[in-house]
Amino acid sequence: MSVRKVLIVGGGFTGLTAAIALAERGVQVTLVDKAPAWARVGHGLTIQGNALRVFKEIGVIDEILEVGHAENAVTLTLSNGTVLEELVTPKTGGEDLPATIGALRPDLHEILVRKAESLGVEIRLGLELTSYENNADTATSVLSDGTREEWDVIVVAEGIKSQTRPTLGITEDRAPSGLGIWRAVTSRLPHMTGGISFPMGDDGGAFKVGYTPVSDTQCYIFVLCRPERPDNGLEGWQEVQRLMANFHGDFDHLRESLNADTFLNFQEIEWIFVEGPWHSGRVVALGEVVHAVPPLIAQGAAQCVEDSLLFAQYITEEGDFEEQLAAFYARRIPRIKGVVDASLQLAHWEQNPGTPDAEPGPVMGKALAALVPAP
Repeated sequence: MSVRKVLIVGGGFTGLTAAIALAERGVQVTLVDKAPAWARVGHGLTIQGNALRVFKEIGVIDEILEVGHAENAVTLTLSNGTVLEELVTPKTGGEDLPATIGALRPDLHEILVRKAESLGVEIRLGLELTSYENNADTATSVLSDGTREEWDVIVVAEGIKSQTRPTLGITEDRAPSGLGIWRAVTSRLPHMTGGISFPMGDDGGAFKVGYTPVSDTQCYIFVLCRPERPDNGLEGWQEVQRLMANFHGDFDHLRESLNADTFLNFQEIEWIFVEGPWHSGRVVALGEVVHAVPPLIAQGAAQCVEDSLLFAQYITEEGDFEEQLAAFYARRIPRIKGVVDASLQLAHWEQNPGTPDAEPGPVMGKALAALVPAP
């Protein structure tokens, strides 16, 4: 094995999963993140089975299932409460794992941090990669504290806003999807097992709303809307209530549960897909640095952690590094492209309600079914 010492830049799901997978294969791993300290903040997540398959592979599945809430179907409705379909979610991680779980982002992050530390991963917080140099078979990093170190590989896992991406020769940049999203964690009633609701016309409200249980008493809700936060004098929770005003059924309870104490987050949804090489020499980008999509089939995190596991498997085998990366790309890019194409098609339909022949349910189902085979 020619790769023995790796620097990972970014401590999100991509970076931590790569750190764990590499450390389990005997690699000495250092991970840096610009955050001065890990903060327990963040909303809920819907984690599909193929991400759970990765978490099983790296030995954290039991802990993750313990903090998450498993579901195998989602109810699709119109905003007036009319049920369109009970969509059975494909078990993309195999029959031995739930189709999906809902969980709080900080819970999952803490599990991955503990696992990485237990394997001897060195974590340095408050640091960024300021520059790098490629050598013959190594790369030298310069961090924001001025330190210079040599590595067999540098992994860039900084996310969609990566400042390193252009230095790898990648010309693609993040682009607007035409959507914005509000996220919140709030209470749920016992019968509420997961739902997505579509508007019956363009009334100035949300493009779509949905929720995923994260515990017996709580759920994560999302509200898709226009990408601009209107200057209408409303507090965040009041704006979300306005966007949800015409969504009924279970969404009446969710709307009324919001108040000034609810943790809310709003952001414009951007996307990127880099189809060409993700590396320059011994510096390789993974995850949302090179592919990030609207969260319409809940595959963002799943595709990132799949990257990390497969990358670790390839580069710790005997062989030529460039050939290993070429084989890695050959497996990853077609799979990711299917997710990108489906997500962008759904994003178009969200912004154009009433589009003839729009079939969001079948498109979601087909895209997820394609992910059942292992990556």
